[in-house]
Amino acid sequence: MSLKGKTAVITGSNSGIGLGIARELARAGADVVLNSFTDRDEDHRLAEEISDETGTRARYIKADMSKGDECRDLIARAGACDILVNNAGVQHVAPIDQFPQDKWDAIIAINLNSAFHTTAAALPMMRKAGWGRVVNVASAHGLTASPYKAAYVTAKHGIVGMTKTVALETAEEPITANAICPGYVLTPLVEAQIPDQMKTHGMDRDTVVREVILARQPSKQFATVEQMGGVAVFLCSEAAAQITGTTISVDGGWTAL
Repeated sequence: MSLKGKTAVITGSNSGIGLGIARELARAGADVVLNSFTDRDEDHRLAEEISDETGTRARYIKADMSKGDECRDLIARAGACDILVNNAGVQHVAPIDQFPQDKWDAIIAINLNSAFHTTAAALPMMRKAGWGRVVNVASAHGLTASPYKAAYVTAKHGIVGMTKTVALETAEEPITANAICPGYVLTPLVEAQIPDQMKTHGMDRDTVVREVILARQPSKQFATVEQMGGVAVFLCSEAAAQITGTTISVDGGWTAL
């Protein structure tokens, strides 16, 4: 299915999973709006590169996903939103009795509240257009838990619940809402953690990847940002028109355990 004529807004998309999804949607023909909280030349160059590569219209719009008004303004400034990908996220690890309140508040705001605000702003546009797709990037932690990640696990479980609610509210319309639940994905952020883990555990790269980072991922392989993008494109296709209110795990078997 070609997504030509559709506009996709992807939050948190100047790197990693969000950028991978944006690239694949553009390759499928969609115009894309990239987003993050920075406003650097390189952010805008990313959009230019996607546009040059795919022949679609790609733009970068700065918006702080911790602020509800800016989330809603992002959708308004996009001008159209046929496909909404809620991907923005941050992480902090600490025992719950030592978890900093400001970190909790930031994670809930960026990982969960932002998706509420963008979805509320985008649904009227989708209804007016007569078609829409909401794709929420949750996590394996939206279906299971790990210690020391209270805020992240709470937010991602909340994203899965909100996805189901949006799906039910739009069930009789040509609009779907689904959540992708990745395990570990090889992003620049994860790649940067590997050398420190090698030093900490006294292991070579392959061993630290298999035994430490991917300890809970049975495939012992990272998912890729291109795979995340491919799943998003599928969820926007006609083949997925009756897939709504569910989760798709891309986690190498993590949640099968």
